[in-house]
Amino acid sequence: MKVTPQIPQLTQGSVKRTLFRMAFPMLAGTISMSAYNLADTWYVSLLGTLPLAAMGFTFPVIMLLTFVAGSIGTGVTTLSSHSLGKSDRETASDIVTHGIMFTVMVAVSMAVVGYNTIEPVFTRLGADALTLPLIGDYMRTWYLGALTMALPMMGNGILIACGDSKGASRFMMLGMAINVILDPIMIFGWFGFPALGIMGAALATIIAQGLSTIWLFYLLSKKHGLLRFRLGSLLHFLLSCRKILGFAIPSGLSMMLMPISSAVITALLSRYGHEAVAAAGAASRIEMFAFVVPMALGMSMTPYISQNLGAGRIDRIREGKNVATTFALAYGAFIAIVFYLAAPLLSRIFTSDPEVSRILIMYIRIISFGYGMMEVHRYCGFVMTGMHRPINTTLLNALRVIVLLIPLSYAGAYYDGIRGIFLGRLITDLTVGTVGLLWISRVIRTAIAESRPDPNLIRDPA
Repeated sequence: MKVTPQIPQLTQGSVKRTLFRMAFPMLAGTISMSAYNLADTWYVSLLGTLPLAAMGFTFPVIMLLTFVAGSIGTGVTTLSSHSLGKSDRETASDIVTHGIMFTVMVAVSMAVVGYNTIEPVFTRLGADALTLPLIGDYMRTWYLGALTMALPMMGNGILIACGDSKGASRFMMLGMAINVILDPIMIFGWFGFPALGIMGAALATIIAQGLSTIWLFYLLSKKHGLLRFRLGSLLHFLLSCRKILGFAIPSGLSMMLMPISSAVITALLSRYGHEAVAAAGAASRIEMFAFVVPMALGMSMTPYISQNLGAGRIDRIREGKNVATTFALAYGAFIAIVFYLAAPLLSRIFTSDPEVSRILIMYIRIISFGYGMMEVHRYCGFVMTGMHRPINTTLLNALRVIVLLIPLSYAGAYYDGIRGIFLGRLITDLTVGTVGLLWISRVIRTAIAESRPDPNLIRDPA
């Protein structure tokens, strides 16, 4: 199958239509991502409390590899998008191929270390004699297939960078469908298959991701012509890795801030009892579904921005930023009103405990009014990264977590208890969204000014 180079799809046509044409197919993909984790957790919960607790211990370690792979993927997606925007398919192919090779090296190294340190690591995390054997069953299987977990994360971003959001969405939906089918077969031993328990959940995920990865390689190689393994100089490979790390390191630092802030806020809420922690946990699951729609647009932002940067279309970057932030504010206002009115109903779905219900309703009715500005903050970060300013994205996230969220949460707890913690989050989201919008607007204005010719260098013909 011959690959015919195409004009980059993201640098032409209506900006609004381009963004939402990419985002709409991704909606099914983002829902699939949520369903993926939900299916694993639900099936394992049927085995009992102990296997579910064991699976809970694995999340921080799995999250670490996920963040590392996601960070490398950010670098590959941004750089390949930029090259495609300049119609430089050769460089884009090198970045994609070298990025996949680099991901394989990193994932295998982390898996080898992780496989041989399961017992000491999870003992330090609090696992006991009852949960440690179950954790070992799950993680030994998971580490053997860690490569199939790391590659799809990167590949998904590359497909979006090519403007192939339908392919990316189908890719995620395929993995989810296979996983949902295989989970009960391997966990409970259906159709004559041996019942593997929690190990079966890990094996089902590996097989699902492995089959998805095969299709991913086919799309990147045959459809888009971006995957070409060929002999080349070590220096060329190392230079590509250096470029990728220029985005991966700031992106990784930004991602690490999320679990840190979550751990700090959870510890703060635990002072008010299990009810407060349970309410916040249930509310976070509700939030996850609220963010599915804006997440679909957000996944399209960085490749769109980077392609247009490569094409020198700063005007389209500015318009894309305006479209995204307007959508974020409108959607955020809509969700805030819906959540405020539906809070009692939502609480009844997740709990029958009156105290948990009271705190959950309070959480939703306060924090939801910051959702719009929180999405503005996220979109501004995507635009910064797409404009090759990943350090700015890291600083913006550090402002949110270290400078605002954690101090304001502690101050809120001191002055107004649980309600104060939630108000601290609301103030944080409103503030950082405003700062992000002002900052990215200035960055874009500067880029536009730099792209114009210097009038002092223009001379009238003699």
